[in-house]
Amino acid sequence: MNVYDRLYVAGSWTTPSNPELLDIRSPHDRSVIGRAAQAQPADVDRAVAAARAAFERGTWRTTAPLERVAVLRRFNALREANAEKIASLISAENGSAGWFTLAGQPGLTRQANAYLKAAEEFGWEETLVPSDPASPVRSVVRREAVGVVAAVIPWNSPFSSATSKIIPALLAGNSVVLKVSPENSLSMGFLAELVEQLGLPEGVLSILPADRETSEYLVSHPDVDKIAFTGSTRAGRRIAAIAGEQLKRVSLELGGKSAAVILPDADVNKAVQGLKFGSLLNNGESCIAQTRILAPREKYEEVVAGLKDLVEALKVGAPDDPDTFIGPMIRPDQQQRVRDYIEIGIKEGARLVTGGPQIPEGLEGGNYVTPTVFADVTNSMRIAQEEIFGPVLVVIAYDDEDEAARIANDSEYGLSGGVWSADEGHALAFARRIRTGTVTVNGAPIGFDGPFGGFKNSGIGREYGAVGLGTYTEFQTVTL
Repeated sequence: MNVYDRLYVAGSWTTPSNPELLDIRSPHDRSVIGRAAQAQPADVDRAVAAARAAFERGTWRTTAPLERVAVLRRFNALREANAEKIASLISAENGSAGWFTLAGQPGLTRQANAYLKAAEEFGWEETLVPSDPASPVRSVVRREAVGVVAAVIPWNSPFSSATSKIIPALLAGNSVVLKVSPENSLSMGFLAELVEQLGLPEGVLSILPADRETSEYLVSHPDVDKIAFTGSTRAGRRIAAIAGEQLKRVSLELGGKSAAVILPDADVNKAVQGLKFGSLLNNGESCIAQTRILAPREKYEEVVAGLKDLVEALKVGAPDDPDTFIGPMIRPDQQQRVRDYIEIGIKEGARLVTGGPQIPEGLEGGNYVTPTVFADVTNSMRIAQEEIFGPVLVVIAYDDEDEAARIANDSEYGLSGGVWSADEGHALAFARRIRTGTVTVNGAPIGFDGPFGGFKNSGIGREYGAVGLGTYTEFQTVTL
């Protein structure tokens, strides 16, 4: 059993202000798999004070960018060397299937490498050519670290969320307080063990598991300069209000209700098999999951039948079973939330193709739900508009591509989406009509060199690559 009875504050393990440890429970059978200290406001005060002091001293901030790159490259190598342990910890905490957590490790490498490449090529300081050749003024534009960053991440994909924030923030020279979910205390405790080996200057990084109240205390702290948040749209609105009131810099990666549009010329079987991953990855507990399936009316029943066969063939079971594709939801309340939405879909009049609110037989002791497909769904139904965050798919018919685009865009969200077509050019043309931050064509994975983030209520700002790195900097112009 993993036990973390201390907190990683300012680069060292310290005694928490509250000695009581939280039981970390397995989503599979609700047994205790670990215990961990949880941060309180007093611990946040210590972490933020140390981060502020480190930033003002400037030891890390004034380190040459390429030296910072070298340190973060070492971190990437450490994480790669421990990929199997990381994957195992996340599966145990989250209920994510082992295939998913292990398969995601190379993605973390690509994510980090994109940031490292961006930092090596970044315009940290540039002298502008005057627009008027006769002008005597020269302008030097510098990119400076923002200051103290409060990075707040959710439970569903902890390592990816953590590294997508701490790597660019540290590359830019900031000090960081990373607030993680209590459910991820074990994997994030191990993250702290890896970070400890880097020898970062005192105060530059703290990693604190804490509840929502302590999280709000952190983002409201007067010595925090920027908030980087991934989580629900509701929480994002609250954080945006705090940031606006205090004029903090803020980036928000929020919820989604993404559409996968199967165009009339698409191969239905290929599209359905691709949606196994695009729609049901991480047990459906993913903000980018494409859970609204838009099918042309002439192929509608073929798509529905294909999804039925696909979902019924998926093994639901223990995360450490190599045959498991769908594991349990993270907590009992999340399990109940998904089951409630399935009941809502039935009451709304959608056709229950497969699945339902019942708990899978033999798995009653864990947080399991039955993967579910609804047909005859209209886009006005709650199951088509609200983020369920579980393995529940809705299939919506359309008559022509204009209607498909209207339905895809008829959402308060705009994070992700997908297009399926036998003609890549056709798919790209349709993708340009979709108001989301990311659109994948024929199941292509999301890239890490380009920016990632949402339109509308799916967020503010972008992560990944040079654009993501830039969000952790301020511009300074020096005229000569």
